Amino acid sequence: MVQNQISNPSVCPRAPGRFFFYNTFVDPLRDLGRTLLFLGGLLVIIGALLYFGVKLPLRLGKLPGDIIHRGEHATFYFPIVTCLVLSLGLSFIFWFFSHFRR
Repeated sequence: MVQNQISNPSVCPRAPGRFFFYNTFVDPLRDLGRTLLFLGGLLVIIGALLYFGVKLPLRLGKLPGDIIHRGEHATFYFPIVTCLVLSLGLSFIFWFFSHFRR
């Protein structure tokens, strides 16, 4: 009887193609679907920010503190404050999601 349960994937808790996660089964395709939905939502948000970014009062890339040097033949641009703001924002977002994932 025990041998029959191990060979039957529908009864065996460690069936091939399934992952054991916190005492529940997570189908790999369901996990992939959840990831694709999250990435799609993230792309929609980023696209909306880029599309409506001109109308926002705070424009990334043109913040005070960004270094711009216009020479005679070349222009040097280093958005240091923009990088710091994006780094802080992304760090907070990743911390927020990791905090609730535990």
